[in-house]
Amino acid sequence: MARIFYSLALIFISPLIVFYLYILRGKKNQGYRAHFKERFGFVSKSLFTTKTKPLVFHCASVGEVLAAMPLIKALQKAHPNLNILITCNTPTGREQILNQFKNSVACSYLPIDFPFATARFLKRIKPQALCILETELWPNLMAISHKKNIPVLVINARLSEKSQQGYQKVAKLTHIIMRSITVLASHNKADAERFIELGLETSKSHVTGSIKFDITPSDEQLAKVLNLKQLYSINKNSSTEHINDERFVWVAGSTHPVEHELVLAAHQQLLKKQPNALLIIAPRHPEQFYKVAELLTQSPFSFSRRSQNNYNNEQVLLADTLGELQCLYGAANVSFIGGSLIRRGGHNPLESAAFSVGVLTGPHTYNFDHVYPELIKLKGAVVVDSNDELAKQLITFSQNTKACQTLGIKAAQCVAKNQGAIQKTLTIINQYLEPKP
Repeated sequence: MARIFYSLALIFISPLIVFYLYILRGKKNQGYRAHFKERFGFVSKSLFTTKTKPLVFHCASVGEVLAAMPLIKALQKAHPNLNILITCNTPTGREQILNQFKNSVACSYLPIDFPFATARFLKRIKPQALCILETELWPNLMAISHKKNIPVLVINARLSEKSQQGYQKVAKLTHIIMRSITVLASHNKADAERFIELGLETSKSHVTGSIKFDITPSDEQLAKVLNLKQLYSINKNSSTEHINDERFVWVAGSTHPVEHELVLAAHQQLLKKQPNALLIIAPRHPEQFYKVAELLTQSPFSFSRRSQNNYNNEQVLLADTLGELQCLYGAANVSFIGGSLIRRGGHNPLESAAFSVGVLTGPHTYNFDHVYPELIKLKGAVVVDSNDELAKQLITFSQNTKACQTLGIKAAQCVAKNQGAIQKTLTIINQYLEPKP
């Protein structure tokens, strides 16, 4: 009965959902209007060249795609003939899938959780299993999959106390979700216990750690980092090992409105002490690129845009491209991870830490409660409460190269210490793959 009421409510507000996605979001990003039929389960049957049932991974957006990438690539290496479909909710997520995997996987939007749309999607795709990243727990998707005997694997699962309280408010619907889970691989014991308190059978729960720690820069990425360091150096003839000694470079990654201004204010203070300092600012959403460019045009800073590839020692570089943020972190002395000076819950600091680049963050990091406590404890990250504190830390690290390098070394050690989740997760997934014909 709870799922019926949920479905009716979803159908009732469907005009608002369509208006929001197609009109409002579509106006800012035309990608929301492309492939719109997929939002209703009309996924092309020609996605796969063979009739082998696909394994479906659902990654909500860019962050989940990047987190799942090493896992999926390891799975492809172990099972070269496995059909894989990666679904997402956003155009930026879709673009990231195409950038990272080219034609080696199929890609589509996950349908809106209308029962008819979900049933149509599952009927067309006929997945051998459904792997859901983190907490994208859609009741109809999971219940209908369970009814069709399609294993539902929730991997890299996390559940904050706040989210748990939200699920408890709709207990009957939550029970349906928990009953539909075949197996759950969680970040840690606390996350697992919260799922169990919501009704998940204890036997279905496994603690594997976070696959986000299993990030290792590739040779291609490391080569790109060296090129970026050379590009952003003042003396283009500097040896690569000394490039970041001559100027202080910091990246503000995944910043949001209001936060953009705070970051620029901090950079203004830094420039008074370090006139050669460079800020690389990478807004979280592409629709913010133009707005940040407007902010910079009206500011006293000299700036250039990464998309125009014409950097010439300006004070600020606007990173208005996609898929480069990890390498931009690698080219910096230190990074600031956005969504944290405002109440957005923060973003992934491990993309920076993996390159031995230390992390500065605001206090709002609840989206990464499974990462930040360990990173802070091991002294790979520093918390700042305001743009003034951010500026003070930047000035400190710009004047103390050894302290800045130590922060980066500790950050990388934290990543290395917590690796291993991918292999544990692969062991679980392998149990639910259908035997080769």
